[in-house]
Amino acid sequence: MMERKELVGDERTAPSPEVLEKPVRRQFAVEYKAKILAEADACTEPGQLGELLRREGLYSSHLSSWRKQRDAGVLAGLAPRRRGRKAKPKNPLGDENERLRRENQRLKEQLRRAELIIDVQKKVSEMLNIPLTTPNDDEAD
Repeated sequence: MMERKELVGDERTAPSPEVLEKPVRRQFAVEYKAKILAEADACTEPGQLGELLRREGLYSSHLSSWRKQRDAGVLAGLAPRRRGRKAKPKNPLGDENERLRRENQRLKEQLRRAELIIDVQKKVSEMLNIPLTTPNDDEAD
């Protein structure tokens, strides 16, 4: 971080020229936000709010966004929020659809095998001249 040197007389020193590789976003604790909002709400005279913002190194947009969060009644509204894409809500029927899709595929494969076996049985019965009976033929007898 940058080091600050104290001023001695008229001698002014420059801040450290060290530049961070990646800028770091400031994060404020919930307690700090609540304290600053309470102080800002207590400001009554002209210039007090500006003095508070300069003293704390804040922008007026901080106060407005923190007030919106507070007024929304969200308890965690003052806590820092995660950035980036939000997770998509899971489709409640998705698991059942996937299960039914797998079962359908399994049954199709089972049907294909049964039809193959039936075809082989027909060919064998034709080769051996054995007549095949169907369930309808058995009921007629």
